[in-house]
Amino acid sequence: MHHIDVRLEKDIFDVNNRIARENAARFKAHGVRAIDLLGAIGSGKTALIERLVPLLRERGINAGAIAGDVYGDDDYQRIKALGIPVVNANTGKECHLDAHLVEHAAEQLPLDEIDVLFIENVGNMVCPTDFLLGAEKRIVIVSSTEGDDVVNKHPMMFRGCDIGIINKKDLARMVGANLGRMEDDMRRYNPEMRVYRTDLRKGEGILPVMAAILDTTE
Repeated sequence: MHHIDVRLEKDIFDVNNRIARENAARFKAHGVRAIDLLGAIGSGKTALIERLVPLLRERGINAGAIAGDVYGDDDYQRIKALGIPVVNANTGKECHLDAHLVEHAAEQLPLDEIDVLFIENVGNMVCPTDFLLGAEKRIVIVSSTEGDDVVNKHPMMFRGCDIGIINKKDLARMVGANLGRMEDDMRRYNPEMRVYRTDLRKGEGILPVMAAILDTTE
């Protein structure tokens, strides 16, 4: 029975990764740069999109989004209010988006009109790790209010991401979180990761993050 479970799991990942490669090819064909946003509920994934979209618009860069959630459309409504194309992708019982869901969501978007596509994953620090979606970058965002041991508790999440964001830096002192420890843990698990500290409520630290997403200097 154990061998069957392992084989089934491998088949699931193989199928997902094949669709993810197809998604990546489709995005590239339409000139879309897709960004997978990972992080717990309340870490600041939607706030990051809310801060980035106007800045991108100022630079003539059109954004779009896929809002992943187990149930409901709260994040979708916040993103829709930004005036960009967005699709709500509910996963039902699943605690992560998969490449197949992203494929179907992307079919509902005007990809030729989108330069940067934000794929906001379900708020979870474990489940999304192994499910690639076809994005060119993966960003993981944590907040000081989650505790400064949050990185150490989820090493696999950080090993698979390109950019790490420590949000709510302004609240670190109030909750007794050591931002230096969080940053050190990120670099320990992923020495190549680019790490940034933000206060997205005020918009602090957003320009370097945007530059890292676009691979430019700001």
